[in-house]
Amino acid sequence: MSRRRRRSRLCYCQTERHSGPPDILVANAGRQRDAAFAEMTLERWHDVLNANLTGQFLCAREAVRAFRCRGMRPELSRALGKIICMSSVHDVIPWAGHVNYAASKGGVSLMMRSLAQEVAPERIRVNAIAPGAIRTPINREAWETPEAEAQLLRLIPYGRVGEPEDIAKAVVWLASDESDYVVGTTLYVDGGMTLYPAFWEGG
Repeated sequence: MSRRRRRSRLCYCQTERHSGPPDILVANAGRQRDAAFAEMTLERWHDVLNANLTGQFLCAREAVRAFRCRGMRPELSRALGKIICMSSVHDVIPWAGHVNYAASKGGVSLMMRSLAQEVAPERIRVNAIAPGAIRTPINREAWETPEAEAQLLRLIPYGRVGEPEDIAKAVVWLASDESDYVVGTTLYVDGGMTLYPAFWEGG
């Protein structure tokens, strides 16, 4: 087992000792290492896929096992457990120069739906959130200057860059019983980016 996986497993075990088995997993992995396709190294490819896709697989697998061990707690939730995978608008929007990132998020989408189909009969709800442009360090260059932000806003029909709170509120809803009948769905929180705004005037 790698040092990183040992650390993750230790952290998980310590959390379970202090707080009990988890009820909710938010698999919030995100890493970019961009390159043109012909210059993309295998190391960069694996680094992004391992963080963004394999990392979510490992966390979700542990969560399913923990939910099953704990059993239903009707006083807590109508579901046995909830898993929320963090995807991206680039699970459906191609992104030249970012093939490893787009491939990882496309993989998250189908992993989520396949897992949701498998565990829904156990009352485990699996869904995903696909953020658009959110004001976080991973994409700082795209919004930190007025010129960069103006360029970015051309891709966002709603006219503003998203804030972390926009994603947090969506997570809270998907993790609550208010969304109990939502299973295997990706919620796009993107200000309309997936509406392909280049076609505003007919393309």
